[in-house]
Amino acid sequence: MGNFTISTDRAKLDVDLIHHFLSTEAYWSKGIPLSTVEAAIANSLNFGIYDGDQQAGYARIVSDFATVAYLGDVFILPEFRGKGLSKMLMQEVMNHPQLQGLRRWILLTGDAHGLYKQFGWSAIASPDKWMEKHCKDIYTLAASYVR
Repeated sequence: MGNFTISTDRAKLDVDLIHHFLSTEAYWSKGIPLSTVEAAIANSLNFGIYDGDQQAGYARIVSDFATVAYLGDVFILPEFRGKGLSKMLMQEVMNHPQLQGLRRWILLTGDAHGLYKQFGWSAIASPDKWMEKHCKDIYTLAASYVR
């Protein structure tokens, strides 16, 4: 698709760009510290989408690579939206060889249900079986907490 490529090479990631977007633009992670983003990247399978050498988007997977995968921090920068890049990124994630044969995939989204449905995702069938421990304001409440 044009000049766009996708890579899982951590060395290519623009960590400052990822941190800036997640800490200032993403509704799910406002205020996230750089050290937390760096730790998340270090412990995830990362997908960067690039226009030449410029990063245009990102997604990451947390997984045991045997049974379950969590998809998170998916974004396309505003100036690159409307070009089909989120679909391109999702296709690459879903087809990655290390992520085949998993029993369960999970994600949280407030606004991209239509995108994920195109790749076989659906609402949780039995929400009464799921539990969570969630601190939505962790980055603002724990400003003194540093990784």
